[in-house]
Amino acid sequence: MGLMWTKGFGGKHAGPKSINNEDDAAESAIHCLPALQKDYLSKYDGFLVACYSQHPLVPKLKDEKEITTSGKPVTGIFEASVATSLQIIHPSEKFGIVSTGKVWEVVLTEAVETYLGTSRGGDVSKRFAGVETTGLNATELHDMPQDEVRKRMKEATKRLVGKGDVGAICLGCAGMAGMDEMVREACIEELGEDKGKRVRIVDGVTAGVAWLEGAVRAKF
Repeated sequence: MGLMWTKGFGGKHAGPKSINNEDDAAESAIHCLPALQKDYLSKYDGFLVACYSQHPLVPKLKDEKEITTSGKPVTGIFEASVATSLQIIHPSEKFGIVSTGKVWEVVLTEAVETYLGTSRGGDVSKRFAGVETTGLNATELHDMPQDEVRKRMKEATKRLVGKGDVGAICLGCAGMAGMDEMVREACIEELGEDKGKRVRIVDGVTAGVAWLEGAVRAKF
């Protein structure tokens, strides 16, 4: 049995404290890429960009010579969560995203369309229920009183599942790791015990690590 070891990485000396829009994501890629090029690309077998967005660091890493020549897998938690959701829901169901600030409602909807190669109002609407947001940024998820965070998480979740036929909910921020319980509570309160327990809650970090491990082992 092989061993898997994960190594966390972040821009230690510069870059945005919280990624709250596409400009922040682009800035974070600028700060992270040089350090990755210097110390990490040759040492590790796969790479997960743990920001819930169509993050520019994903294609930048895929373009690196070390990655293209070795075939090392690269993905982001956004891509991993969408792919996982589509595999686990019933064909008649949809997946949706609960995220942070309101700006992500449009940004992530467009990201899903781009990732799936669809257009708004087309096939994507048959599988995608949309994005609902809490109004909190990534740092506020942990800095604000937890009662308020729970309230906002549950409100966003209820709006999402209230659209009908939602079979999976993606946690649309890496900072939401561990908040599955809040989402589950909201599903049960809105849909009832049986239906609420059947909704899948997808943590993009968990989905991404699982995919990378499989890709490395299978040599995809």
